[in-house]
Amino acid sequence: MARCNAFPLSFSTRRFLFLGVGLALYCCMVVALHAAPTTLGASSFETYISDDGEPARINRLLESVFEKAGLDIELRVMRDAFLGSSVLTGKLDGEFAYINLGEDNGHLILSDVYLPIYLYAVSKNPDVESVKLFPHLKDNRVAIENRFANTPTFRTLKEIKWSRNPSTFDAFRQLADDRAPFLLTTELLARELNILLANDNEETLHFSAKPLAKTGFQLAVRKDLANGETLVEQFNQTVSLMQKNGEFNGPLSLPWLTKDVDGDGTADFIGHSDITRPSDSLATAYSLDGKSTSPDSRFYIDGKGYDSLDDARGYLTLNDASSPRSSLLDKTTYQRLLRRW
Repeated sequence: MARCNAFPLSFSTRRFLFLGVGLALYCCMVVALHAAPTTLGASSFETYISDDGEPARINRLLESVFEKAGLDIELRVMRDAFLGSSVLTGKLDGEFAYINLGEDNGHLILSDVYLPIYLYAVSKNPDVESVKLFPHLKDNRVAIENRFANTPTFRTLKEIKWSRNPSTFDAFRQLADDRAPFLLTTELLARELNILLANDNEETLHFSAKPLAKTGFQLAVRKDLANGETLVEQFNQTVSLMQKNGEFNGPLSLPWLTKDVDGDGTADFIGHSDITRPSDSLATAYSLDGKSTSPDSRFYIDGKGYDSLDDARGYLTLNDASSPRSSLLDKTTYQRLLRRW
């Protein structure tokens, strides 16, 4: 049998090796503790996503979610032209405001929709209130942002004369200048413009009878990202909890949200004592799951359920006399548009 002649190590040599191994292990622990955060990107989207201090619902919301979930995430806002390629080449680990409108997403792990997007046709003309389907807009000029127009879902709608715009402001200006009688935009964006218009004593926008398309914001991470599925699962669980206990209301600047909290198939109303006032109308509630409310809907304030609106209002502490909030759209930027209205 082969033998190996070993030379005994001196005490000083063994001590040196022991210290070296210990130092190496310590360095590995330090590197693990200070590992680079997961980087997620998105393109700027007025009132939703921003990197220059403007109101940004999604930024505020996800910062709260990631903190509560204990996830180390870095958010980066970049031009849309670079976003997809940055994910494909590994410069980004994924997107934090992914909108699924028919693109190939086979290389991504998608979260549940954390904020639905309801796309309505809006107009100065009340006739839009009879619009229920895209064919009802046939041969009409409809303003739309490029982020929606340049997707498989909308490229197939050939019967509509799309007036494409690079930004939200440009799309709204199409209506203001009467260059397009209709605009396809998100419900929340149209609401913000209506706040500006109402505060300026202008006639507000009319909405189509129902949303013409539905999608939503999702987290999307590369399939080859280590622990990507675990990250998405943690995110989904945290979102579900925060939606139910009212922690979504504040970041979204929405006093009432709706979701089926108790699992009976009917949506319930969700408020939070930090933002919801007794006078806030239930008609402005924004749906988180697309389910309808009913007379049997319950009311949840800070996660606690109430059988009636009066009981829920009794728990609210904000003063009804406080001024209504201003629009998330910048009034100075939109002043020229308002003058053209």
